[in-house]
Amino acid sequence: MLVLSRHRDESIMIGDDVVITIVDIRGDKVRLGIDAPQDIPVHRQEVYDAIQRENRSASQLQPGATAELRGRRKA
Repeated sequence: MLVLSRHRDESIMIGDDVVITIVDIRGDKVRLGIDAPQDIPVHRQEVYDAIQRENRSASQLQPGATAELRGRRKA
């Protein structure tokens, strides 16, 4: 892990397209501004983890799901 020190209004570049700027520092909280192309998803870690769990859950076939689908096809 790369650890950098930055002051308010200073930035960090990730590649050529992503800029992270320190917007504010209050006590033990740091506010970040993230400027990235629209095709690059940006999420807080806990949101990203929830999305991954939902994607894994949705991709797993539940018992009886194929029978339900077979019944719909005949209708």
